[in-house]
Amino acid sequence: MSRVKVGDEVVVISGKDRGKRGKIIKKLPREDRIMVEGVNVVKRHVRPTRRGQASGIVEGEALIHASKVMLICSRCGKRARMGIKTLKKEGRLRFCKKCGEVID
Repeated sequence: MSRVKVGDEVVVISGKDRGKRGKIIKKLPREDRIMVEGVNVVKRHVRPTRRGQASGIVEGEALIHASKVMLICSRCGKRARMGIKTLKKEGRLRFCKKCGEVID
């Protein structure tokens, strides 16, 4: 079970985009990388592949390592570590270690 999921709101804790917040757009679990909206924005030079298609410089998000982000608790509003509780009926649940709020 991964600690972060697509749609979670996270904050970047290290790197050039430290302090930025955003939602997780894409996740690659095998590579342990995620894509966060508005974070690690890169410019790519695009050549036209079809007739009539525009070329130029396109900006978009790039992947970052999952260890560089922390989940933001919906109740606290702060970044927090999360734990995992194993319950018989519900299965595994993520919770905030600061306030105890269940995230899932």
